[in-house]
Amino acid sequence: MKKYRLVALAAGLALALGACSSSGATKVEDSKAPAEKTQLTVFAAASLNKAFPEIVEKLVKKADPNIEVKFSFEGSSTLVDQLKNGAVADVFASADEKNMTKATDANLVTDVKPFASNTLALIVPQGNPAKVTGLDASLDGKKLVVCAEGVPCGNATKELQEKLGVTLKPVSEEQKVTDVRGKVESGEADAGLVYQTDALAAGDKVEIIKVAGIEQVINAYPISLVKASKNQEAAKKFIDAVLSDEGLKILENYGFSAPMSKDKS
Repeated sequence: MKKYRLVALAAGLALALGACSSSGATKVEDSKAPAEKTQLTVFAAASLNKAFPEIVEKLVKKADPNIEVKFSFEGSSTLVDQLKNGAVADVFASADEKNMTKATDANLVTDVKPFASNTLALIVPQGNPAKVTGLDASLDGKKLVVCAEGVPCGNATKELQEKLGVTLKPVSEEQKVTDVRGKVESGEADAGLVYQTDALAAGDKVEIIKVAGIEQVINAYPISLVKASKNQEAAKKFIDAVLSDEGLKILENYGFSAPMSKDKS
């Protein structure tokens, strides 16, 4: 009888210990909270509005699925002004070095690196109804749209005029290159000067008119970390993805060329 009681007591203790162990395991599992999402804000030139989202989907989320990226695509000069006025961002990617220099001089950014380059293209609506043949007399009386000076594509347009010795008379000057492209796509404009990447992105909505010497003007694209960023680790992961071989390949697929140093651009 005594032996039976000892066996029963041992069994009871074993069950109690098992229950405690099971309860402990449950508590450990319950304590595993999902990883916090990091909201990253990227200020980027309007011409990057196709390539950058693809880099996020294919590279950034693969490297860290907890990073969520919010983009603001505008003219680079507009983005610099917004940063100067206290806008919150983690990464700034400019379509030229001039606007990046403005951000650097204002002590807004750091770790500036070139990641791509771009050239201009003259586009017309599909079918070329205005019969534009180039940056020549065929534009007389026609509706030409360009980017405003100060915007990277506008600065490039001014430089192109100087190099080719031509004077353009646009009916409209836009604050971002995608607005120029949109007016040509819709037929609101007879012709427009945009980036090569925008001309390719427009597909069969536009035609590219060859202009001798247009490749002389090259815009170098730099990317940087915003100093005030509170998500610098995630921001660096985004920049690393852009600068990776896979990131540069995605940019190339959208018509961007390899990054160029200042002495070559």
